[in-house]
Order: sequence, then structure tokens, then C-alpha cells
Amino acid sequence: MMSKIKIKKGDTVRVISGSQKGAEGSVLTIIKEKNKAIIEGVNLVKKHNKPSAQNPQGGITEKEAPIDISNLSILTADGKNTRVGYRIEDGSKVRFAKKTDEII
Repeated sequence: MMSKIKIKKGDTVRVISGSQKGAEGSVLTIIKEKNKAIIEGVNLVKKHNKPSAQNPQGGITEKEAPIDISNLSILTADGKNTRVGYRIEDGSKVRFAKKTDEII
């Protein structure tokens, strides 16, 4: 079941559950089909690379792994967790922080 994703690319979010709890970062990508997001500098995994023409040495690199959207909470300008709501203002639909009522 897919629910409405209220987090968008570029938002600042905090992880609210799981092994990465408390970590904050900016959203790099949203994977709608899997209901997941990739957050900058959060949930890093080591990837073992085989030597290739571009990378003759191979080696181990770190990259971000996806996190479920349900484990993320968007942050307000002053750094507090909040839920996201929608409303119509001046004929256009806008997102707002339910805690502070500010437009995101």
C-alpha cells in the first residue's frame, strides 16, 4: 500500500526510529515505488567494488542506503520535528508545518 509522501527532495529531515535515530540530513532522492528516501550522510553502507576499467584498484566505498519514509520527520526552520499539512493560499496549494503553522 502506497501512502501520500509529504517529504520532498531538498527537505531537511530527522530519523525518528531505527539504528540511525536522531541523525539529520537533507533528502537527496525519493523512491516512490518502495516508499523510501535517501538522506545525505545518513545510513551509510560500505560497498565492495570489483576492479574495472574506470577503477583499476577496486576497493571499498561508502554510500547512502534508502530509509523508509515512515522513519523520517521533517524539520521546521528552528529544528523541531513536525508533521506536514496542505492548504490553499492565493489559489495555490502549499505545504505547512503543523507545529508552527509556517509554510515549508
